[in-house]
Amino acid sequence: MNYPTLATDLLESRLAPPQGQVRMVLDTDTYNEIDDQFAVVHSLLSPERLTVEALYAAPFFNSRSSGPADGMEKSYAEILRLLERLDWPAEGFVYRGSTDYLRDAMTPQPSAAAEDLVKRALASQENPLYVVAIGAITNVASAILMEPSIIERIVVVWLGGHALSWAHTREFNLKQDPPAARVILDSGVPLVLIPCMGVTSHLHSTVPEIERYVQGQGAIGDYLAETFKSYHSDHLGWSKEIWDLAPIGHLLNPEWTPSELVPSPILAEDITWQFDASRHPIRCAHFVKRDPILRDLFLKLRART
Repeated sequence: MNYPTLATDLLESRLAPPQGQVRMVLDTDTYNEIDDQFAVVHSLLSPERLTVEALYAAPFFNSRSSGPADGMEKSYAEILRLLERLDWPAEGFVYRGSTDYLRDAMTPQPSAAAEDLVKRALASQENPLYVVAIGAITNVASAILMEPSIIERIVVVWLGGHALSWAHTREFNLKQDPPAARVILDSGVPLVLIPCMGVTSHLHSTVPEIERYVQGQGAIGDYLAETFKSYHSDHLGWSKEIWDLAPIGHLLNPEWTPSELVPSPILAEDITWQFDASRHPIRCAHFVKRDPILRDLFLKLRART
């Protein structure tokens, strides 16, 4: 696949922390766990900074689905449940994603989500479209394979993989679709990578905290709280990661996710990171500040009721 090469000054400007209002779409495997729901709500409750143009349902396959297609459909349905409790219209706003992962790094999996992403990206002019991905990155990679020129119009912010110093990078989002991850890492698309273990791994909350600041905050607060509490039967000494809030936090305030420019890592066949200093740069987070991200979400839930 021949990808367009971004001029150095354009790539560096796209990798700079965003300023002002941010146009974005959110690609999410919403039913996979419970943290996607928090990220969807946080993004929609942040119009002072984020203009969310569309939500895309991403595939997933684990104990909560019978396969990638089922995972995508369950995520689509979960998005609709969230929007209903937010009184947010779904028509023309929510799109079904891929029903399978990429077979290789050359062949897309067409979907309504990928097609919409191509359309929105091509319509972008001076301000890039931020593509926030918090699941397997199949939909985004497919859109790039369908129309490689969109890498000139977008910035991808992806919660995927583990810290670049981690012994392996077999994180759920990444290991589901390694060919899609390679498209994102190798194409030269402006990328903000937010790793999980070693970076975002302390972004947790507990039942007492959720009951105090989320439960009772309208229909959506009650839904988030019940989803959180029902994920585990024994809450004694238990906390739950809400890692998917990190990419939203990055766009709201880049100081909440300290980062640096590094050469894009290489995803090896054994799903470990390898490195070549001559590769194009990406921005990679090396820490996530839990407290201000959760505080911001809690205050916005309170203000809405």
